[in-house]
Amino acid sequence: MAEFNYSAPAEFFAGRGMRAKRAALAYQRFDSAADAISYAMEELDPVLLRGSFMEIDETRYSGAEIETLYASARFPRSRGARAQEAKS
Repeated sequence: MAEFNYSAPAEFFAGRGMRAKRAALAYQRFDSAADAISYAMEELDPVLLRGSFMEIDETRYSGAEIETLYASARFPRSRGARAQEAKS
């Protein structure tokens, strides 16, 4: 994902839990993709990330792609406690 714009406005659709088969996706709008990625990786239940996606300028990024963007050296923010736990 070369040249990803972390400052672009983003829409985030959180996946539903495995038990809630008919629940609607939770929607949030963020001022920047970096904010949406931080939310997904640091606040969202990791189980929900699998069914989640982020949309920027009509391009969708899956949960796995969000993880890749978060792990990138280009990610413009410090990473939260969950990222520190993953390294241990």
